[in-house]
Formats: sequence, structure tokens, C-alpha cells
Amino acid sequence: MEPNFDFDALYRLLRENKLSTLRDELAERNVVDIADFMQELSNEEAAVVFRILPKDISADVFSYLDPDSQSHIVSMITDSELSSLLDDLFLDDTVDFLEEVPANVVTRVLANADPETRALINRFLQYPDNSAGSIMTIEMVQLHDRLTAAEAIDRIRASGSDDETVYTAYCIDNARHLVGTLPLHRLLFAQADALVRDLMDDDQQLIFVTTMEDEETVADLARKYDLLSVPVVDNEKRLVGVITIDDIVDVIEEKNTEDFEKMALMHPSGTGNEYLKTGVFRLAGNRIVWLLILMISGTFTGKIIENYQSMLSVVVGLTASIPMLMDTGGNSGSQTSTLIIRGLALGEITIRDYFRVLFKELRVALICGTILATVNFLRLLIFGGSTLPVYLVICAALFCAVLSAKCIGCTLPILAKLIHLDPALMAGPMITTIVDALTLAIYFALAHAFLL
Repeated sequence: MEPNFDFDALYRLLRENKLSTLRDELAERNVVDIADFMQELSNEEAAVVFRILPKDISADVFSYLDPDSQSHIVSMITDSELSSLLDDLFLDDTVDFLEEVPANVVTRVLANADPETRALINRFLQYPDNSAGSIMTIEMVQLHDRLTAAEAIDRIRASGSDDETVYTAYCIDNARHLVGTLPLHRLLFAQADALVRDLMDDDQQLIFVTTMEDEETVADLARKYDLLSVPVVDNEKRLVGVITIDDIVDVIEEKNTEDFEKMALMHPSGTGNEYLKTGVFRLAGNRIVWLLILMISGTFTGKIIENYQSMLSVVVGLTASIPMLMDTGGNSGSQTSTLIIRGLALGEITIRDYFRVLFKELRVALICGTILATVNFLRLLIFGGSTLPVYLVICAALFCAVLSAKCIGCTLPILAKLIHLDPALMAGPMITTIVDALTLAIYFALAHAFLL
């Protein structure tokens, strides 16, 4: 259930300049809702609201604003306010913000960061986009494996308030190698003199990624092992950072959005590009290439119909069934490809499973094709206006269309995976275009063989 959050009441307080009351109201709200409220305001109003926010929540609110709003806030606050904001922001949130804003904003932010923070930001910005290193943070609980439980708890109390997550501690040796992980609850219930190395999960159970691994690998590991955070190491297995669940969720959302766009045969719009804030030329550019490809591909369908025009004019009832056959074939292929693409994305299906998948889809196709052909035959008997041989050809073509569509729908995504293309490209529009042409070819071949 969504919390009761009256934007209108808050806006009245802002409009009436009752800033003290507004500040008290906002202090009781969730930072996500405060960010949503600010994004409904003008740039000047949002800057006013940001300035009156309690210091302990302003950085959290800033991290939930979209890049445009963040840029406007930075442009309207003073250098001292910006410096204070950078001190309160977690490093990964600062890097995420800088990756999305114009160069002049980046320059000003770096100029107001202290030397140590500036060096860390520059190091993080050098990691490739979509790599584990680009989304990690260094604000984490690190414990030497020779500490006792009591010493470890004291260490967390001393520095944990500045860490982004304290639920899991990462254990290191003298060379900073990651040697284990230690859940906080296990540490709290341990004997005071117990050593961290005896309490931690040993290196055989370690789950980690390297800085250059793809961020999707991180998301897959977190989903598979139900992790709240994933440690990041360098090539020598030295601990360099951690990726927390909030960033993992962002990666999953970004990947899902990208897959949806690819399945609709659109060029991915990328992160931070909301629909209403994206220009029409950018939207058109994301779509036009595949629309042109599909339009040209449709030429084959037209040529097939053109080659059999004489037969269509002679045999009554053939033309009326063309839309039904094409739609059924396309829908059958789309159903299968959607399931296979999702299975590949989740790791439930691999390339080695192709023949198992094909065999299963053939059985599904036999069942669906038989039912559809039977129902269609009865429909034609009741409402059709042609002869029994024509009805039989139509139903046979329908059965073959479903069979071939299911086979194509499971084959193309796996083939795409095999040749290192994104399986999402082999979704609805692409499958439909291919299946349409094949369905018509089968239909007219059967009609030519049995009706002429």
C-alpha cells in the first residue's frame, strides 16, 4: 500500500512561504517521496526545497533525483553547499550522478571535492560503462581476519555509520586479499574472544566479481544467491569495493527495459532517458532502422502473394483466410520466442538445451495446431462459403504454420545466442515477419498441389 503523501498540501506550504512548516513535514517523509515531490516543482522551487531539507537526509534525497534535477540543484547551490553535499553522498551515488550530467557540472563538482574524493571519483569514472567497477562503492565494512569478535564490533561502531551497508562484513588478510565474508548477525552472537577467521565463511564459499566483469553478471549472482551485496576484487583478488542491492536493482531494471525495447526492435534508449524527457527525433531514430528493415522484409510476403494472384482469383475462399493464417502463425512464434528469450536471460535455458527445447515445442505445436485446425474447420463448415477441399487446405496450412512458427520461435533466439547476438532481437516483430512469409509459402504450396 502506498503511503499517504499529499503533494498539494506540501506545495501550498511552499507557495505560502511557510518553509519552517514545510521542513518539518518533509523531515517525516521518506526520501524517495521527497525526491518525487521535488521533481514536480520548477527548478527554482526545487532548489529552495533542497536548501531547507535537514542535513541528514538531503544527500539521500539528492541521490534519488533524476540527472536533470540533480544538475539544476548543483547549478543553483553555492560552492560550500556543494562541498557539504559531496561529503554526505556515498561515493557510488556521486559517480552515478557524474556519469549522466554535462561536462561543466562534472568540472564544478570535481573542483569542490576534496583531493582524496576527487582522486577516487576519477578512478571510478575510468572504469568502462556497465562494468562492476563502475557501480561499486568503497564504503563497506572491512575486517582483518585476525580481529576478535569484540574488536570487530568496535570497528563497525567506529566506522559503520559511514558505510553504505553493514549487514555483511568482508574479511581481508594482511595483503587485503578477500578471504571470507561474515554476516553481522553471526558476529553479534559470537563469543567476544572468537576470531573473525573462525567465524567467517571460508574462501571456498566466496562469491565475488572482478572490477571489469559485466554488471549483468553481478545482478545474476545476486539473484541466484539472494545476496544483499556483492564484493568486488581486482585481478589479484584484493578487495576494492562492494556493489549494494540498490545498484543491483537498478541494473536489473535497466536490463529489463533494454530487453523490452530490443524485443520491440527499437534501439535501446539507455539509462536516464525517460520517455517524456526524450526528444521526438531521438525516439524516431531509435525506431526507424528496424521499421525500414521490416518494411523491406515485407516485400517478400508481397511477392509471394503476387506470384499466386491467378490462383487466388480462381479458387474461392483462399484470399479471406490469409490474415487469419498470418496472425495465427505470427502469434504462435511470438509466444515461443518470448518464453525462450526469457529462459535464456534467466539462465534456465542454454545453447546445449536446444534439442530438448525443440522437442518440447514440437509437442506443444502438435497439440495447439490440432486444436486450432479442428476449431477452424468447424468454423469454416458453419460460416464458410467455399468447398470442402478448400477448407481442408486452409486447416492443413494452419496446422503447418503453427508447427513451423513454434520451431522458428525457439530456434532463432538460441541461434542468436550462439553467434553472440542478443536473443531479445529475435522477438515479436522479427519472428512475425519471418513466419508470415513462411506461412504464405506453405499455404500457397498446399493450395497449388491439391486445388489446381
